[in-house]
Amino acid sequence: MVVEAWLARAAAARPGSVALDTPAGSATYAQLLASATAAAGDLAARGVGAGERVAIALPAGLDFAYAVHACMLLGAVAVPVDLRLSAPERARVAEGAAAVVEQPLQATGETAPPPTAPLRHELDATAVVIHTSGTGSAPKPVQLTYGNLLWSALGSAVALGLDADERWLCALPLSHVGGLSILVRSAIYATTAVVHERFDTDRVLHALREQQITLASLVATTLARLLDAGLQHPPALRAALTGGGPVPAALVRRANAAGVPVSMTYGLTESCSQVTTTPAAALADGEEAAGPPLFCTRVRCAHDGEILVAGPTVAPGALAPDGWLHTGDLGALDERGRLRVTGRKADTIVSGGENVAPSEVEAVLEAHPDVLEAAVVGLPDERWGEAVTAIVVTRRGAVPDGEALRAHCAAALAPYKVPKRVLLRGEPLPRTRSGKLLRRELR
Repeated sequence: MVVEAWLARAAAARPGSVALDTPAGSATYAQLLASATAAAGDLAARGVGAGERVAIALPAGLDFAYAVHACMLLGAVAVPVDLRLSAPERARVAEGAAAVVEQPLQATGETAPPPTAPLRHELDATAVVIHTSGTGSAPKPVQLTYGNLLWSALGSAVALGLDADERWLCALPLSHVGGLSILVRSAIYATTAVVHERFDTDRVLHALREQQITLASLVATTLARLLDAGLQHPPALRAALTGGGPVPAALVRRANAAGVPVSMTYGLTESCSQVTTTPAAALADGEEAAGPPLFCTRVRCAHDGEILVAGPTVAPGALAPDGWLHTGDLGALDERGRLRVTGRKADTIVSGGENVAPSEVEAVLEAHPDVLEAAVVGLPDERWGEAVTAIVVTRRGAVPDGEALRAHCAAALAPYKVPKRVLLRGEPLPRTRSGKLLRRELR
C-alpha cells in the first residue's frame, strides 16, 4: 500500500504551522519541507538512492530532522547514530551505509531531489533502522517500515487523543525509537515536536511551565528529577508518558499529587515504541499499570509470564515463527486488559530455588523516603545459588542503615525476596540514554 509522503501532506495542509521547535531555532512545515528537499538533493548528489542506508551522526535538532526527512523524501533508509558511542561502535552502526552524515546537509539553495524521487511512502518498505539500547548485550539493528511508523502514530493518537495545537516535548535521544517516533508522529499529525538535544532538568522544567507543552515523554529518573526540582501543575500538559523500564508506583502517586498527569507506557524498539499506554480518559484515575494495548496491537503473556506482542507496529523481522514478538519482558494482564510489567526475563534471580523479579524489590526500596534509586541483582552465593543483592543510591543528606532498608523490604516482601545484602552507592546507577538500567554493569 502506498500513502502520500507525510511531510509533503503536512506542508500542504499547515504550511505556516511550526513543525519543529528547538532551543536553537524553529521551522514551519513549509520551511521543513523546503530544507528537507534541498537536503535530499545533497544526498542524491552523493549517489544515495531509494532503499540505500544513510547513517545520521548529528545532534538532535533541526539538521537531524532535515536529514531524516530527506531520507524519507528519497526513499532512502535513515540510520540514526548515537553520538555517545565510541568511534569503533559508530562504525559498526554505520556499516553498509551509502553515506555517513556527520556534518549538516546542504538544506538551502536550488538543489532538489531528482524528478524520480517519490513524494509517497510504500508502507512495506523499510523507513529507518534503529539500534536497540543494548541493556543486556550489544545493540542490534531493527528495521522499521513506514507502516510500522504510521500504525504506531495512529495507535498513540487513539490512546492519547490529538490536539491540532499539540506540542510534544522530546528530551529523549533521537537515535532511539522513543525519541525518533515523536519527530515522525508529529509530521504525520502535522503538529509540533519540541526537541531538546539532551535532558536538562532546568530547560525541561522551563518548557513545561512556559512553552505550552501538551505531551512529554519521560523515564522514571527524569520524572523524579523534575518533581525534585519543583514541577507542579504544568499548565498545558495533558500527559507525561513515562516508561523505558519499570516505574515505581510511589513515583506515580507523587506525580499525581503534584498535578502531573502520568500516562504509563510500555514499549520497545521492535514494536516501534509504544505497545501499551494509559489512555487519556483514565489519567485522572492515577493508574499504575502500563495501560491497555494500542489500537490494533495484540498483547498476551506466555505461561512463564513473558510478554508477547503482535500487530502492525511490530517490525517484520522481529516476529518469531509463531507470529509473535517475544519481548523478553515479564508481565501480567489484569481483568481489564491492562498490562503490568514486572521485569526482564533474563534478569530473574533464582535464590534458593525461588524466582525473584528485581523490579519488584527495587520498587519497594524506592518507596523508602531516603532512597533515590535502587538496583537489585543476583550475585553468586554458595548457599543460595544467587543472593538477592541491592545497590542503593540515597538522597542527598540521607544516611540510611542497610539493616533498616532490609527491614523495610521485609515488611512488604516474602522473606526470600528480601535482599541478603544492601550496598550503598554514592554515584548514580548506570543507565542508557533512554533511562534503562544497565544491570550487567553492576554484577
